[in-house]
Amino acid sequence: MRVLRRVVFPVAWLLVFGVIAVALVKMAFIDGLKEETGQLAPHAAVAAPQVPVVLGTVVNTVELKGTVSSDPDATAKATAAGKVVHFFVEAGEKVARGDKLLQIRSEEVPDAAPAAPAAPSAPSAGEAPAAPVYTYTNVLSPVDGTVATLPLLPNQQVGIGDAAATIATGTFTINAPLDAAAQYRLLGRPTTATGFITGGPGAFTCLDVKTGNAPSTGGTPAGGLSVPAAPAGPGAPSDGGAGGAVTGTVSCGVPSTTAVFAGLGATVTVSAGEARDVLTVPLTAVKGSVTEGTVWVPAASGEAEQRKVTLGLNDGAKVEVVQGLAAGESVLEFVPGAPAPEQPGMSGGMVRMGG
Repeated sequence: MRVLRRVVFPVAWLLVFGVIAVALVKMAFIDGLKEETGQLAPHAAVAAPQVPVVLGTVVNTVELKGTVSSDPDATAKATAAGKVVHFFVEAGEKVARGDKLLQIRSEEVPDAAPAAPAAPSAPSAGEAPAAPVYTYTNVLSPVDGTVATLPLLPNQQVGIGDAAATIATGTFTINAPLDAAAQYRLLGRPTTATGFITGGPGAFTCLDVKTGNAPSTGGTPAGGLSVPAAPAGPGAPSDGGAGGAVTGTVSCGVPSTTAVFAGLGATVTVSAGEARDVLTVPLTAVKGSVTEGTVWVPAASGEAEQRKVTLGLNDGAKVEVVQGLAAGESVLEFVPGAPAPEQPGMSGGMVRMGG
């Protein structure tokens, strides 16, 4: 009897353990596979990110790197032909704009007056030559500065347009290069700018702001600067381009009260307009950033439709929408197919956004 019990109990336990093992295998493999298989089909579609059209302020301020260069000497030219008869100044003297530098005497011989008919009985006498007429012309300094050279000599004959003197201005100009994106932002011809000398005096108002095209030879503006190639910003055209190539220049004068030297590095902050309480969208949402562009507006069908818009100022991140959108509308945050800007912490290549 005892032997029978010893045999039956192990067999019963083996049967219990076997049932448990079969149940675990079924739960782990068969039922689990069914649940996972049912979840393989996608349950939601990934929608392109959208942003609303909102009111905002756009301040178009462009910061540029440049160098300080000495202004060239100004040339005073003769405005009359004649002989140099007097010098009012000597080389090295300080002069103001409009000061007399030297004097030129011009000689004019008037036409002889017709002689009266002589009496038949009176003998003819020789006619006296007409006396010359002299006019005196002063050559004036075109700028404030110091007389650098007086190349003419006393009694030297000069013609109109000949160089009569050179004036060293002692002034300086900051020259900064522009790439295509910055030049487009400065199409409005800015008139104000703030300068800052690296390692020098504090910020100052830069004078007589001018913009121009880059020199045709070499593509390097005055001051010897060039812009290294850089990735296009969010407002750059989606079809690429020169990518940092110098296309223009900005120059402005340093006030005479600011102590600078030629060759110093400088920063110029150019203000090119401000628009308050205007409709704005991110530049990433617009194909094109100057005058006209295209945005993608979500439609009821689920597809995004293109819409032409008129653009105003942009600050490098957002752009003013003058016409084509209303406040509260939504647009795709990224131009379809355009590379999305790389965010901090991202690695690898560019990611195409917008669907």
